[in-house]
Amino acid sequence: MQFQPKMTVAELNEFVKEVFPESIQYLWHAEEILPGGIRVSMKITEKDLRPGGTISGPTMFSLADVTAYLLILAHIGKVALAVTTNLNINFLNKPVHGDLIAEGTLLKLGKRLAVCDVRIFSVVDHQLVAHATATYSIPPAK
Repeated sequence: MQFQPKMTVAELNEFVKEVFPESIQYLWHAEEILPGGIRVSMKITEKDLRPGGTISGPTMFSLADVTAYLLILAHIGKVALAVTTNLNINFLNKPVHGDLIAEGTLLKLGKRLAVCDVRIFSVVDHQLVAHATATYSIPPAK
């Protein structure tokens, strides 16, 4: 089954700014929406680093969660109250200091639950640095 997006990249990024105005402080945004997929970039700054100069785990966790959220919104439309019910992440390789790209794929999109696969890559060397699966609860339609 092919999942068809209901929002464009511009609509999605604008909606997130509207419902989460504080998100402007984070340097991520949707770059591409595909049937059943999304690509999200995150600009890494000094605040995203941990001792030793590598990107922190919480930064990558946040990117995985945001990617899953944006992926789901892109495919269900403007439903701001979809919430994370589970997120599992594996940190696979030490990322070099540089921006990140996350690629999300819908595994299931039901009426009440969505399950996503998220892979995070270093823009610098294209290495897979983390893999996550996320489950979101979708509020009932009104």
